[in-house]
Amino acid sequence: MLSEVLKHIERRERFLLTSHARPDGDAVGSVLACAEILRAMGKQAQVVLADGVPRIYRPLPFSDTVVEKTRINGDYEAAIVLECDSIERTRLEGLQGKFLISIDHHFSGRAFAHVNWIDPCACATGELVYRLARQAGIAISPAVATCLYTAVMTDTGSFMFQGTNEHTFALARDLVLAGADPAACARNIYFSHPTSKMRLLGAALSNLEREGTLAWISVSREQMKGVGAIDEDCEGLVNYALAIHGVEVAAFFRQLSDGRCRASLRSKGQLNVAAVAERFGGGGHRCASGCSLDGPLPVAMARVLAELRGDPPL
Repeated sequence: MLSEVLKHIERRERFLLTSHARPDGDAVGSVLACAEILRAMGKQAQVVLADGVPRIYRPLPFSDTVVEKTRINGDYEAAIVLECDSIERTRLEGLQGKFLISIDHHFSGRAFAHVNWIDPCACATGELVYRLARQAGIAISPAVATCLYTAVMTDTGSFMFQGTNEHTFALARDLVLAGADPAACARNIYFSHPTSKMRLLGAALSNLEREGTLAWISVSREQMKGVGAIDEDCEGLVNYALAIHGVEVAAFFRQLSDGRCRASLRSKGQLNVAAVAERFGGGGHRCASGCSLDGPLPVAMARVLAELRGDPPL
């Protein structure tokens, strides 16, 4: 399928690249690197993200070239959608009717595009972008290596998620040899939090609940406003519940601005949380996934927790 993707890239000149709304490290790192690889191939490439680049990923190379908008306008010959399982999840209007190429590594990936390269064995979509560059004969620059290393580092949970293996570290080694600085990448992601995020963490942990191997935390919209937090401050908070000794599955719940609720799910490997997220229209990895569902928050929490426990449907 990689050869099919390259064939269609070679036939065209002007590309739009995008990923899912509320982009994470793999989404941002992959689209930035892929766009630069296309430019190295002599193509025109523009990255458009409905929610723009989150604060912690703005130090990445090329992040200032990203356009933040929800409707695309431009004479693009094709759109490459990375780390995303549908047009709807991009929250971009105007993709319909475009020639679509999907590059994804999620088990929950769907073949929605004209060309679909979905490899669940890859540790991150960034790995697929790396393979694309190698197959196309494009050298990995230090800037591209930085984007791809960040994609791999974040999507493997800093190389802690189940499925991390010798191939993951071989890829990381190649990216470091190409110029990625592991310490700098980690600093930008894990040691650059705003004060609002730390205050939000305190609010979330004050709501900590545990039942055996299951733990969960939550924040209301009022709590977020009270500490001056924004949506992207919520990223990664679920991991603090998962970090508890004896906990195998964790969830973080929050209210969205539109009244719906967001559930971030994590597992140490015993439970496939992607399968749980899919029941609510979400998806992701076996050990890291998420979904959005109707509120109010207590009702949404009860529905998801029932699935995590294996209770009968509510």
